[in-house]
Amino acid sequence: MALTGSAFLALWHDIDPPSQTEYMEWHTREHMPERLSIPGFTIGKRLINHDVPRYRYGTVYAGDSVEVFRSPAYLERLNNPTDWSNKVQPTFRNFLRVACDRVASAGVGEGGAMATIRLDFAAGAGPDGVRAGSQSLADILLKVTGACGVHIGLARTEVSGVKTRETELRPGMAEKEFDVVVLIEGSGAPELEASVPEFQAVIAESSIGVSNPQTIVYNLAYQLTAADMAGTEGAR
Repeated sequence: MALTGSAFLALWHDIDPPSQTEYMEWHTREHMPERLSIPGFTIGKRLINHDVPRYRYGTVYAGDSVEVFRSPAYLERLNNPTDWSNKVQPTFRNFLRVACDRVASAGVGEGGAMATIRLDFAAGAGPDGVRAGSQSLADILLKVTGACGVHIGLARTEVSGVKTRETELRPGMAEKEFDVVVLIEGSGAPELEASVPEFQAVIAESSIGVSNPQTIVYNLAYQLTAADMAGTEGAR
């Protein structure tokens, strides 16, 4: 199942090393199931790359619309964290979280790895150029060796910038935000790593008006869907 809905929430961060195992357990057993039980959340993907010095962990949540990521149901969870969340959230480091409109996608199915490419608007460029040219870019990127799915997001920082109780739990951070992100799913991390120069060249040659690519290739560590959660509830 590819990303569904018209938006996604993308996160990058690190975890204080002594807490990494507990983070993984918490995220699998409590946090992601909690998120995927919120109306409008459709898919959650946890990403991991232990070989990078920064942003070793990533998460992508797909949503029916960008408004899901500031909905009353979601804000209620953010403002009422569980006991386990109260313990784990302070161990986050270098936390970056941005809601995005999904303006283009190409491909079907799921990949075993994902490249995240964060981008800034080039001088004189803006959202209109991204919306106009992103589908063509996604179609071209899908043809690059190793790619099986492409999703392009336009940042909506006013949606994800709402301060909540969970914000207060994490240590103060000021990570650099972005304007556009390209998510490329593929056969595996080595295959995507080998194609990173071509991905970046295709983006640079496109008409969407972006620059300064910040690329990390991740393995898919865990995936959960709203349908999975509905099945769990039905079995109880």
